[in-house]
Order: sequence, then C-alpha cells, then structure tokens
Amino acid sequence: MKILANDGISQSGIKSLTDNGFEVITTNVAQEQLVDFINKNNIIGLLVRSATTARKDLIDNCPGLKLIGRGGVGMDNIDVEYAKSKNLHVINTPAASSASVAELVFAHLYGGVRFLYNSNRNMPLEGEANFKGLKKAYAKGVELRGKTLGIIGFGRIGQEVAKIALGVGMNIIASDKFLKKVSVILSLSTGDSIEVNIEIKEFDYLISNSDFISIHVPAQKSYILNAEVFSKMKKGAGIINTARGGVIDEVALIDALDSGHLSFAALDTFENEPKPEIRLLMHDKISLTPHIGAATLEAQDRIGEELAEQISKLLK
Repeated sequence: MKILANDGISQSGIKSLTDNGFEVITTNVAQEQLVDFINKNNIIGLLVRSATTARKDLIDNCPGLKLIGRGGVGMDNIDVEYAKSKNLHVINTPAASSASVAELVFAHLYGGVRFLYNSNRNMPLEGEANFKGLKKAYAKGVELRGKTLGIIGFGRIGQEVAKIALGVGMNIIASDKFLKKVSVILSLSTGDSIEVNIEIKEFDYLISNSDFISIHVPAQKSYILNAEVFSKMKKGAGIINTARGGVIDEVALIDALDSGHLSFAALDTFENEPKPEIRLLMHDKISLTPHIGAATLEAQDRIGEELAEQISKLLK
C-alpha cells in the first residue's frame, strides 16, 4: 500500500506509516504529472500541504486513490466535498500546528512594534554609515503589555494566540461567527493552569477597539478586511495575517499603510501565492514570511504522526 507525500512528511510520520505496513514515497511530483504518477505507481493515498492541489480532474482520473490528506488545517486546495462524493477519505490535522502559527503571530507582532522588519533590511545597508540616524528612526517602539489584540476567528489557532497574548499582559477582543463565549486554559511550565473566560464580540466592535488585529479564518469568497474596514480601525493599528491569502484586500492595505492610518502589517499568506505582488514585497511597513505558519519541526512531527494514525485506521 503506497502513500505519496507529495509536499513532504516528517520522519516520525514515515516511521509510523512504515511500521503499519505502508510504503511512503516522498518524491515531489510536478502538479501536471501527478495523475500519471499516481496511476503508474498504484498510489492509494495522496498527502499534500499547501503547494499541491487535489481538484476534480485529479480525483476523476485516479480511480485507485482512496484517501487525500492535508498536512495542516485549511483544505481550500482540495475539492473536499467532491472527493467525499467519490467515496474518498479526506483528512487533515486541525490541531497539530496551532501553537506554531500562534508563535509566528507574535514573532511578527514583536517585530512590528519594534520595527525589526525594517531595521533588519536597513542595518546591513546603512548600519555603519548611518547608525545614529537609524537609531533615531526606530526609537519610537511600543510595548505590547496593556495593548488590545483583536482576534478574528476564535478556533484552535485563535485561542492559542489568545493564550500567548494573555501571558504577555494584553487585552483580548475575539470575534467569531459560530461562538458566543470561550474558556481558554493557560498551562504554565510549573504545572499550574489558569482558566480565562473570553466573550465573543461583534466584528465592528473588534475593528474599532483593537490596537492590533490577527486573522484566523478559513479561505473566504470575499475580503474580510477592505478599505471600508481599514477606515474604521484605530489610527496606528497593525494587522497580522497568518490565515489565508484573499482575506485582506492587498491594494487597500497598501493605501492604508501609505496614508499612515495603519502602522504596519505582517503577512505570511498572500492572494497570489507563490508569486506575491512586488508592492507588498518591497513595502517598508510590511513584515514578510513565505507561508511558514506551521513550519516548525515540532508541528511537522505532530502533523506526520496525526496523519499516520488516521491513515492506519482508515485504510487497514
């Protein structure tokens, strides 16, 4: 029984699958060659992350395929309902990467309030000749403690973000279409834990009362943050998107940054992946990462092991 992990899988995941009698192939097959490779090699399970897609044409043309797995949360690169209608198992790993994404949010957030995204670009260029000038330029940072973080989408990842924010001493405003009240539990390294109740607020309330906003929603059909929404935010607010490209109107975002209404943005995902707009990449108020929210060694181990466990239960 062969499993193709086309976007890779951790060694722990490979070992777990191998121990359960599966052959794991980690060759990265080009999208246009994928159907032919799956059929010629009798692949019964296809594992993807964000690079490979599993659309209707692949599903229709791979009759031997029994399972499609997504190493991560969002499954917008898979035609999920169609696959299920063809009796394929469709699985993902919704909890495995939550902590890693939340930590990236704060990497960007700390970098934003202390201008690290821009300082790291300019110090190699001007650090020797213009040290004092750069020091003055980056001398107006702010602390996160006491500030308000708005979290749009309060599922697993949003709640992990809230836990870190609470530990930092931030106030939380959460908005979610499907929740009314959530209790989050902060587990401390001492073994102690603290339970905090967080009420879900209206979207407009969050927008107008947050110092920083972090987005944690699935792919959407329309923008969540557009020019109208930006205009309602506090002057000097910052935005972090580690969710999906297409939830922010990137043109309106640049306008809001250029006008000074927003102080900075941090983007891990983009509308046009894997070729983000050059205006975003070159903007001096945007902190950038190439869709690495779940890309920690620990998260990849958890993802691989969770996929292996589900595959073994479904296909053996």
